[in-house]
Amino acid sequence: MIFRIVAALSLFLAPLAAQAETLVVTADRMIDVLEGETIDNPVVVVTDGRITAVSSGALPADLAEDAERLDLPGMTLVPGLIDMHVHLTTTPRIGGYRRLEYTDSFWLTLGVPNARAMLESGFTTIRNVGASDYADVALRQGINSGFYPGPRIVAATRSFGVTGGHCDMNGLPPSLVLRDGERGVNGPEAVRLQVRQNRRYGADVIKICVTGGVFSRGTEVGMQQMSAEEVRAAVEEAHMLGMRVAAHAHGNAGIRTAIEAGVDTIEHASYLDDETIRMAIARGTFFSMDIYNTEYTLSEGEANGVLEENLAKERQVGTIQRQSFQRAVELGARHVFGSDAGVYPHGTGGRQFARMVRFGMTPLQAIQAATANAAEALDRTADVGAIAPGRYGDIIAVDGDPLTDITALEDVDVVIKGGDVVLDRR
Repeated sequence: MIFRIVAALSLFLAPLAAQAETLVVTADRMIDVLEGETIDNPVVVVTDGRITAVSSGALPADLAEDAERLDLPGMTLVPGLIDMHVHLTTTPRIGGYRRLEYTDSFWLTLGVPNARAMLESGFTTIRNVGASDYADVALRQGINSGFYPGPRIVAATRSFGVTGGHCDMNGLPPSLVLRDGERGVNGPEAVRLQVRQNRRYGADVIKICVTGGVFSRGTEVGMQQMSAEEVRAAVEEAHMLGMRVAAHAHGNAGIRTAIEAGVDTIEHASYLDDETIRMAIARGTFFSMDIYNTEYTLSEGEANGVLEENLAKERQVGTIQRQSFQRAVELGARHVFGSDAGVYPHGTGGRQFARMVRFGMTPLQAIQAATANAAEALDRTADVGAIAPGRYGDIIAVDGDPLTDITALEDVDVVIKGGDVVLDRR
């Protein structure tokens, strides 16, 4: 008798346990980044975290009676934004040798508020391109387990380059012995081993440093540092393991080497000639160009402790990078949104959209760089990058129309991640 009662209760309760959670979002307009058009009076249905229907006008006839409603009159829906170049475990307020005042584990603690700031500014997915001690994997685990809010993290774990180059802990005295994870990686076989180790401990993507950089010591921004053989080894190994490769590369020669090796995205891409741009177009390589943060570095860097050597390199490269960006847009290169958050304060990356428009993009192109293009570069078009059936219910809403005024994306009013409203500032 008890068995029969339990069985009957199980049959009765099963439909309740399986009942879907549904959110219906309406607004004045929605940007369809896949078709490049605006949909008036959109109705977006999100069920159990994924979008199940997108229509215009009337609510679906089969909509569940207990579906949650979020009506946003006067607002525009945009897919959750994607930033392809983020450093969650750093801050621009601690520059130069001031970093040595802080214990190693301090940097991980920064990741929790920084992740929240990124999410609340509309970036529901980020690619973290470098973190010590696998801190970005730890943050991903904490966010995915619901311990604190943050975007979806695509983690690179350790970014690496050659001894004495960018992504090596240079600028320190020889008496200071570095851990293996802070030293350069030299030769194709060592590069292959590093890719495998990053993958072993949770990397989703590989980040290599092909040229010098602004914030490393003793490196020239445009000078190539990794050999063609080393870059090719990183790409071959990563692609074999199903991972994409991002290459920090400012100089034209290093950019060409990375493109020829099959790198998926070029970070910074400051010194470009037309031949290299056309090569990127032919190979399907994306440019990720951080054309906003130079303003912050030059205005606040000295007060934050950034060394004069690094400020001089920023003054040297900032204008040139923007000219390269404009020429790449003119020739039709494909771009993704990459801000270098951490070089400037997290949560203010929306300011870059206006610079992308100022230097040649249409507002739609700038938004597509941070949505559809970025999802393609991540190989995650089934999940993110558009408000479309099957993808996660990652949606932001802004007052007005960003296709008319792109600065609307600097002040996001509503953020929805996986069907959950994580911010509502209305």
